[in-house]
Amino acid sequence: MNSEVTPDGPAGPEPAPPATARRALLRAGLSGAAALGAGAALGAAPAFAAPGARPRPATPAQALRALAAGNLRWRTYREKHPDETPALRQSLTSGQHPFAVVLGCVDSRVPPELVFDQGLGDLLTVRTAGEVLDEAVLGSVAYGVLELGIPLVMVLGHQSCGAVRAAVEADASGERLPAHIQYLADRIGPAIDRTEEGDARVDATIDAHVRAVRAQLAAEPDLAAQVAAGRLAVVGARYELTSQLVHRIT
Repeated sequence: MNSEVTPDGPAGPEPAPPATARRALLRAGLSGAAALGAGAALGAAPAFAAPGARPRPATPAQALRALAAGNLRWRTYREKHPDETPALRQSLTSGQHPFAVVLGCVDSRVPPELVFDQGLGDLLTVRTAGEVLDEAVLGSVAYGVLELGIPLVMVLGHQSCGAVRAAVEADASGERLPAHIQYLADRIGPAIDRTEEGDARVDATIDAHVRAVRAQLAAEPDLAAQVAAGRLAVVGARYELTSQLVHRIT
C-alpha cells in the first residue's frame, strides 16, 4: 500500500492489428497514431520517437517505470521538464503518442504532468472532481486505449480530496449539496468507509473510491479484453500532498 508506483510484471503478447478499417482511419486521421497499431510489439522498441523526444514506453511495465521515475524526480526537486523542445512541439502537429492515461482529480495541487515530470504528448489526462466516472470520461479513457494504443490507465486519487470530503460529510449530515456537486457525491457515496470516523473516514474513502473506479474501468469489456491480452494495465494510485509521493492502491 505504501510502496512507490512499480511495474506489475512481464509484458504480454504482441498487440493485434486494429479490428476494423474504421479504427485504422481514426488512428491515422484523428491521432496520427497508426504506427502504434499493428507494428508495435510489446516489449520491442517504442514505435515513435519525435526529434528531441524520449523513446515511448510501449508496455504497461515500461509505462509504470516511467511514471515512477518521473515522480521521484518531482519529489526530490530534480525535474527535467522533458519533451518541451521546439522540435518536439513541431512534431506533435502531426500526431500524438502518449504512453499513459491518467484519470485524476481536478484539484489544482495535483497536475499529472508535474507530479510525474512529463511533457507534451506524454500523458493523456482526464480530470474530474474525485475522479468521478461518467460516459464522457469512459469514452475519453477508451479513446486513449483503443485508438491511441496506450498501455497503461492510472486512476490517481490524492490526500485531502475535497470532493471525497464533501461526499462523506453530506452522507453523515444528510445535507443535500448543490445539484451538480450532489451528482459527484452520489457517485462517491458507495465507496464511503463507515468503519472509520472523522478525517480517518475521509482518508479511507479516498482509497476505497480509487479502488472502485479502477475496478469499474477494468471491467469495461473493451478494456478488459486489452488487459486479458497483456496489452493494458489498469491501476490505482494515490498522491500524498505532504510528501509528493505517488504510491499504488491495491
